[in-house]
Amino acid sequence: MQKILNNICKILYLKIKYTGMTKVRLDKFDAKKNLDRGRSKLVEVFWYICKCLFFLSPLPWPISFKIFLLRFFGAKVGHGVVIKPRVNIHFPWKLELKDHVWIGEEVFILNFEPVEIGSNSCLSQRVFLCAGNHDFRSEDFAYRNAPIKIEEGVWVGAQVFVGPGVVIGEDAVICAGSVVVSDQQSSMICRGNPAKAVSPRWK
Repeated sequence: MQKILNNICKILYLKIKYTGMTKVRLDKFDAKKNLDRGRSKLVEVFWYICKCLFFLSPLPWPISFKIFLLRFFGAKVGHGVVIKPRVNIHFPWKLELKDHVWIGEEVFILNFEPVEIGSNSCLSQRVFLCAGNHDFRSEDFAYRNAPIKIEEGVWVGAQVFVGPGVVIGEDAVICAGSVVVSDQQSSMICRGNPAKAVSPRWK
């Protein structure tokens, strides 16, 4: 009997040690809750194949061909758009690129919700536009996504993180490495973690 009790105590100890007393239940996460993927699984698979072959590739595939693919999958793309290699776009059908937008190498657009980039705006290398999030106060870690809007004439510097629900105002400059978790003013230079306006762009 003592041996059985010891084994039970050992099992309980290991369970507490490795699972803790957390309230978080990732096993209850529902990927369909609070997320409209916008297309069927078949379309997603087809897009993923095209993305791996022509967008994530380091090869300099013609920009016109990549724009054709984006439009084919439902993106709204204006004139004069430049898309460099190794760009990761999650849902093209939730993306709008206005005229003369530049997308630099290794930009990641996680657009669970719509992302709009205004005309004459530039996203430099490794910018992360993250329109996806989780509700950390929800035990099942449910999605808490929100759209992102970048207005006209904006420069988002290299390795900037832009969080869900953010609007970056017209002609703003976001300095390299900044973390943007709230709206940024028009025509201002913004930097830091969290990013804040530090000076006017135009003098």
